[in-house]
Amino acid sequence: MEKHALARPSYGANLDLVRLKAPAKINLTLKVLAKLKDGYHRIDSVMVPITLYDVIEIRKTRKQAERIAVRCGQPEVPEGKENLVYRAAALMLGQRAAAESIAIRIRKSIPVGAGLGGGSSDAAATLLGLNRLFRFGLSAPKLAALGAKIGSDVPFFIYQKPARIGGRGEKVKRLARLPTLWLVVLYPGFPVATGWAYRNVRPKLTKLVTNTSIIASLKTRESLGRILTNDLEAVTFPRYSELAVLKQKLLAEGALAALMSGSGSSVFGVFKSRVAARGAFRRLQKEEKTQAYLVHSLS
Repeated sequence: MEKHALARPSYGANLDLVRLKAPAKINLTLKVLAKLKDGYHRIDSVMVPITLYDVIEIRKTRKQAERIAVRCGQPEVPEGKENLVYRAAALMLGQRAAAESIAIRIRKSIPVGAGLGGGSSDAAATLLGLNRLFRFGLSAPKLAALGAKIGSDVPFFIYQKPARIGGRGEKVKRLARLPTLWLVVLYPGFPVATGWAYRNVRPKLTKLVTNTSIIASLKTRESLGRILTNDLEAVTFPRYSELAVLKQKLLAEGALAALMSGSGSSVFGVFKSRVAARGAFRRLQKEEKTQAYLVHSLS
């Protein structure tokens, strides 16, 4: 069965329940520019949401021992205060003093530690869901500001649109007219720690590409290869050579360009059409210890 979903993110709610799709993302570009005083790095990145989703279900409950209960069922996903979903719920309810208890169920499809932003997307969906469930009426910019307190990628997922990301992740500028991209995403079956990758990267001064150039470059094969860059590949590939091998396999299968997403461990290839991507997906899903996903970008 193909691991892809073509529905756009949507809400489904009644008076006591809200269910949201939380999309994954890829980084078409990721430049690490400088280390900030708080230990984070200033980045310049183009992020694009894709049709691979977790599902977040939030339900009002009667008074219980835990005001916030988070359940997932995957051993690698914490269910307590270490979970970004829990932190998002605590921050949201603390801001607005809602009296009810809530139960949150996370249904994971996005692999953990893959550089696809699953945890951040789940946290953003929690903010959006609680805003709707309790009718707090917070605007997207206010939700994004709250999200920035939880994680660097959370503000991007509040908007769920292709965007140019700056600062440590809190600066989100939407990119319009981005063409739909057909992608095959490969996950090698193990995570890469984001903190480790950023601690070992060497920030560099570089000339930033304009938004117009980025959009134009996505339309031709030659330019696409030049625009897709990720400074963290220089850190992650030497330690995890399997990722460089997967990148080369995507190119050998006809990808117009291929890149690691975020700090890894997933890599993706951009294909000229759905048919080309589907053919590559069917062959690459047979790779041992590798999960393959056929997806497209959301715009």
